[in-house]
Amino acid sequence: MNHIEVVSPKEGKLHMDLHKPVLVTGAAGFIGFHISLRLLRAGWKVTGVDNINDYYDVRLKQDRLSLLAEYPGFNFFRVDLSDQHSIEDIFQKYSFDLVVHLAAQAGVRYSLLNPAAYIKSNIDAFLNVLEACRQNKVKHLVFASSSSVYGGNEKIPFSVHDNVDHPVSLYAATKKANELMAHSYAHLYEIPCTGLRFFTVYGPWGRPDMAPFIFTRAILEGKPIRIFNQGLMVRDFTYIDDAVAAVLRLIHNPPLPNPRWDGLHPDPGSSFAPFKLYNIGNNKPVELLEFVSTLEDCLQIKAVKEFLPMQPGDVRATCADIEDIARDFDFHPKTPLSEGIAHFVDWYKQYYGF
Repeated sequence: MNHIEVVSPKEGKLHMDLHKPVLVTGAAGFIGFHISLRLLRAGWKVTGVDNINDYYDVRLKQDRLSLLAEYPGFNFFRVDLSDQHSIEDIFQKYSFDLVVHLAAQAGVRYSLLNPAAYIKSNIDAFLNVLEACRQNKVKHLVFASSSSVYGGNEKIPFSVHDNVDHPVSLYAATKKANELMAHSYAHLYEIPCTGLRFFTVYGPWGRPDMAPFIFTRAILEGKPIRIFNQGLMVRDFTYIDDAVAAVLRLIHNPPLPNPRWDGLHPDPGSSFAPFKLYNIGNNKPVELLEFVSTLEDCLQIKAVKEFLPMQPGDVRATCADIEDIARDFDFHPKTPLSEGIAHFVDWYKQYYGF
């Protein structure tokens, strides 16, 4: 099969050449791996890029890449995107119509410990990607932002039409900066750019620094789990298959300028430039203790809980307003938490031999 089903919104349809590869940065990462896999299974060629850093288990990243390498349409380059010449060489070797930029230094709490890594990986590297897209006339740049950009906002659910000017972590600030940088390139060079604000994506092959992974490991090993803000936390957990489905629906549809955009009443969610933002979430937030209870049911083990104060950089609640992506692409998440956690636990036990 060589066709990915998409729903055409009121945007500009991108007709892609199957002979041209799609560039996926962060291909060894959690979301990048799953998007690459779905594209490859659909018959597309994928050029993957990743620096395979040791922020978390390198073996997990290498095993993801091993699965992708089983497909003849996959080519991989171990490249640090902050190295301008390396990314230029890849763009010169291949002709990309579509770039899906997911590479970044992730993690809110780690940004308190190693802020320089976020400037290098999230700012410098993103500038190099933008420049390469400009010089090579890329037809659509899709890039990962984060729900973290909502920062101090308390109006729930979080909407792309709300201002996000109060980040509470450097990680969030770099993601907001990415949105601003992409918008400027969309305006100056007419590069269609779509920013994706992901909300707590989880599932098989997930990130070891996120709660589902951390809690599952601790519970299986009989260790206490740390529950911050005394458990008074709410998260919009988004199953990986739903997140990937959302991305695959929009990649063929570069945004067009919004002719109704009003500079006297500026809408942060769209633009006079070919630029658009979407929340990629579930729109069904879950209390942290409910999440833990669901995980306990799947594992059939009771967790030992250690209640702690709020961590710097965290927010109490996240919830995605997904009205825009539902309207434009008929996207509706399908995976309830109990089902998604069960899939994750099954994968975890198999992968780690429990």
